[in-house]
This record gives sequence, C-alpha cells and structure tokens, in this order.
Amino acid sequence: MTALLERDREQLRSQGWVRVPQVVPEATRLAALHAINASIGAGIDPTQVAVYNASSFCPELRQHPDLLGLIEGTPARALIDGLMGAGKVRPVTTAQIALRFPLRRAATATEAPRLTPHIDGFPSPGNGVPPGSIHAFAALAAVFLEDVRGPWAGNFTVWPGSHDRLAAWFRAHGEDPSSPQPSTLPAGLPPIALGEPQQLEARAGDLVLCPYLLAHGAAPNLSPHVRYAIFFRLQHAAHDGLPALELLRHPWLGWAGMTR
Repeated sequence: MTALLERDREQLRSQGWVRVPQVVPEATRLAALHAINASIGAGIDPTQVAVYNASSFCPELRQHPDLLGLIEGTPARALIDGLMGAGKVRPVTTAQIALRFPLRRAATATEAPRLTPHIDGFPSPGNGVPPGSIHAFAALAAVFLEDVRGPWAGNFTVWPGSHDRLAAWFRAHGEDPSSPQPSTLPAGLPPIALGEPQQLEARAGDLVLCPYLLAHGAAPNLSPHVRYAIFFRLQHAAHDGLPALELLRHPWLGWAGMTR
C-alpha cells in the first residue's frame, strides 16, 4: 500500500491516528529485530533503563541502516509523501527504539494500571530536551516489529481527537513562540480534558501515523512478551524556519495531502 484510502484519511483527521497494516516487508522487519536482539543480548546497563525508557534502548543503533530502512526502504516513505508532499519531509536520520518489557507483577492484578498521556518535545527527566525549549516536529511514525495483541501489553496508547483540543488551547494562549513556557506545563500538557485513551493493537510490520499534537503514551506491559516499537519523528523540509508555537497551534501544518 502506497496511499491511504479516503476513509483512513478521515480517521486520521478526526481521531488523529491511523494504522496501516503490513507496510514493512518481512526481511526488513527481521533485519531490524535481529540488530536489536543482538544488542540486548550483549547486555543492558540496569542503571540506564530509566533513561532508555525516556529516550531509546540500544542507543548505538539509532542511526543504523537496518533501523532507518524501516521508513526509507519501504512503502512507508510513499505513504508519508502522499500525506505530507513528496520532498517535503526530511529523510529520517534517527530511530527511537522503544521497548517495553514485561513488568514484574502478576498479569491478573485487579487494580487498573495508570495511563499517562504526553506530547513529545517538552523537557522531562531523561528525554534529553533542554529546560526552557520545545522540540516540536510534524508527525510521529511508529513501526511495530512484533505483534501487540490485547490490552496492557505495552500498547502504543492514544487519546483520539486530542490533537484538535490541544491545538485550540495553544492557539488561545500566547503569541510569542516561547510562550507558554514548557516548564509551566506538567508533562508538556495543558490542563484540559483529553478524552478517553485507546490502546492500539498491531501486527508485525504495521505502521501507525499521527500528527505531532496527538496525546499518546505507553500502556504498562502485563503480557509475557516484549513490545518492540520503533518511533520516527518526521520534520518538514522547512522545519528550521518554523516557530515552535506554530507547530503547536496547527496540527496539519505542512500536511499537503490532508487538505479537503
């Protein structure tokens, strides 16, 4: 598949996310999975796990061709170009290897685990964003290297429609690109109702796309399986000339293929 159907575009507009099945060829998926598992097998520094959860596991692989090839060497690139314009999105240069390991707790626990939303690019412990700055971008792309079946399996979790609610809040607050100050927003979110969260299921090779402003998070992993997701933050070709606040105000800024 190299283009979205109109019903998928409408879901993307209204809900803020779309899952496209089986975008990544099997050989490409397995090459990325092999590189990650070989890295894990060499050992993970337990003192760095919190940092890796906030930034990326296997940091030495973030620019590896087998990881970047999940976008640049697959139909994912044509899908992105169809939504945002050919040549209008920079090639990906960095992958976030987002692993969620099973928690050391019974999967039959009766209390409801907590789901915490955020938007990327605001300072938080371990994520590398300097205090007082915003690292906004155009779109978030996620590739799944293994199936994610059922809830509470480390699912990529979204708050449908939150991109519109957040954009409206940012349009109403502040004219200066440095306002509102990131430090005043807990977890990078203003104090508004975001709606109900949805834990997404996926099959190996699936691609999920969403605009930057969609609130999202990761569900706790109570399953027996590792959640393997690779995230890419897509930037417009003219990103350096865009004030950060404009990307916060307009979720479809630069999405040429999303105009009605």
